[in-house]
Amino acid sequence: MKLNKPDLPVHPYILLFISILAVAISSILIKSSNTPPSVAGMYRLYMTVLMLSPFVSWKNLWSLQMTKKEWIIVFLSGVFLGLHFLFWMESLSYTSVASSMVILTLQPLFVMIGSYFLFRERVNILMILCMIAAVFGSIVIAWGDIGVSRGALIGDGLSLLGTISLSAYMLAGQKVSHKISANLYSVIVFFLGGSVMLVYSLINSFSLTDYRASDWTYFFLLALLPTIFGHFIFNLLLKFIGATTVSVGVIGEPVLAIILAYIFLGETVSSSQIIGGMFTIVGMGVYFWVKSR
Repeated sequence: MKLNKPDLPVHPYILLFISILAVAISSILIKSSNTPPSVAGMYRLYMTVLMLSPFVSWKNLWSLQMTKKEWIIVFLSGVFLGLHFLFWMESLSYTSVASSMVILTLQPLFVMIGSYFLFRERVNILMILCMIAAVFGSIVIAWGDIGVSRGALIGDGLSLLGTISLSAYMLAGQKVSHKISANLYSVIVFFLGGSVMLVYSLINSFSLTDYRASDWTYFFLLALLPTIFGHFIFNLLLKFIGATTVSVGVIGEPVLAIILAYIFLGETVSSSQIIGGMFTIVGMGVYFWVKSR
């Protein structure tokens, strides 16, 4: 299967690596701020909408050959994205980066099952084994960090809800990726996702304006790095390599996140995390090699 496409400036896997690295940075940024997660997520997505809007061909909006059902899918995709950010960012308030991220790596399994039923996408035994090896590596990475306290369980539960929401978001995006441009799709779903968190923030009476200059810088960095260079690229790649392959790439996020947490937050790296990281990297590498063939 040839993956180079004329619509992409570089190979899809290079873009996938860039996006995974960018998303991994979000864990560091979120851990470094005390602003309400829903407010940070709201401004993150709204600022991204402002950045991407000039690159959208709005005049072609009404000429899109999309059915009412497909527009409903786009709407639900935006809601799922908002729920993902809300649940996952909130989970980091209860648990560590590693513990939250390991549950996020279950996403490819959810997406693979969904892709089979929605798109009849099939994978061979070797690809499944590679995916399992990569997920196993992520479990090993966070094994020593998994807690049994009430706070840890709440964080794990929120992370799981965020993972399910992200899986649904990915599948919905692939469903309409051949009908709508990545730019327009991203602006719509990012706006809807931001609106979900706006409603949550208003319900909880969170301030929308009373923040320091450093907080606004933090919101901007969340929009620029993990959203534009992360989730926007994910949306772009759905058309070319599919939701399952994009999701497998996400498995590498804990490895990069833990490395970044070690460098910038001073979090320790155990031997189990190193061993688990090797499982994850090898599993992903073989998966992509088999997929590219």
